[in-house]
Amino acid sequence: MELMNTTTKTQYNFPGQTNVYYGKVRDVYTINDQYLVMIASDRISAFDVILPRPIPFKGQVLNKTATEFLNLTRNICPNWFIAAPAPNVAIGHKCDPYRVEMVIRGYCTGHAWREYKSGKRILCGVPMPEGLNENDPFPEPIITPATKAEEGHDMDISREEIIAQGIIPEAEYVQLEKYTRELYRFGVAHAANQGLILVDTKYEFGKLNGEIMLIDEIHTPDSSRYFYFDTYAQNQEKGQPQQHLSKEFVREWLIENNFMGKEGQEVPTMTDAFVTSVSERYIHLYEKVTGKKFVKEETDDAEEKILTVLSKL
Repeated sequence: MELMNTTTKTQYNFPGQTNVYYGKVRDVYTINDQYLVMIASDRISAFDVILPRPIPFKGQVLNKTATEFLNLTRNICPNWFIAAPAPNVAIGHKCDPYRVEMVIRGYCTGHAWREYKSGKRILCGVPMPEGLNENDPFPEPIITPATKAEEGHDMDISREEIIAQGIIPEAEYVQLEKYTRELYRFGVAHAANQGLILVDTKYEFGKLNGEIMLIDEIHTPDSSRYFYFDTYAQNQEKGQPQQHLSKEFVREWLIENNFMGKEGQEVPTMTDAFVTSVSERYIHLYEKVTGKKFVKEETDDAEEKILTVLSKL
C-alpha cells in the first residue's frame, strides 16, 4: 500500500471563508458563517492525542461512511449534510453545536468496562448492574454523555448535571436523548443485516434556525465500535476477547506499548507495517459496515470540486 497517499493538513482559502478550525481529525472551513466545508484528514487520534503518522485512505473511509449514514437517517433526525464533492470532503449547514457528545452504549465495553472493572457501578449518573463481564450487554442501552473539550480530554457528565448547569435546556436534552436512542436502534438493525453488532457510538447535535440537527459524523470507525455477530456468543462463553471492528485495536496497541495519553508518556513508534494494517482495517470496516466495495480515489482535485459546490449555494 502506498504510504504517501495521505492528507495530513489542508491550507485552503475559499471565497467567503470566515473561519478555519483544525480538529483532531478534520479541517473545518466556515463559509459566510452559513456553511461548513469539512475535510476528513488521514490523521488518527487516540486518548485525545493526534498520533504522529497519518493512515492512508482513513479520511475517505470516515467521510464515505458518515455521508452514507447521514443520508440513510434523514427520516429519523434532520442533519447538516448537503453534498460530498470529493471522497474525503463533506459540505453542510453550519449549526450552533451543543457542547455535549451523546454517547450510547449497548455493552459493557471500552471506557464503560474500564470504569466498571475499577469498581464503579454508576457511569454518568446511570447505574450499571452487578455481575457483568467485559463485553456483556447492558439490560438496556445506556446514554453516557461527555462534555466536548476544545482541547484535551472529553469528560463524563450526567444528564442531571447537564440540565442543572444550564448546558442544555431540559426540553432540548430530552429530544437529544430521543434522537440518540432512535439513531442507535437504526444503527443496531443496519449492523445486524451486515453480520455485525453496533456496540456503542456517539452522536453530536446542533441547532439551525431553532431546529435540532444531527451534525458531524455517524456510525464511523472513529465514533462507533462494532463486534462480529457470528463469533460474539462463543467468545463471551469462553471469556475470550471480542474481535473489534473499530479503532479500539489502535488503543489496545498503544496500551500494550505503555501509552494512554498521560503526561510524560511517549507515543510508541508506528512502523510502516502497523500503519498499513490500520489502513487495511479501516477499509475493511467500510466494506463490512456499508456492504459496499471501497474504491480508492485521488483527492488532488478536491479544491476545484469544493468550489463548484460552493458556487451553487
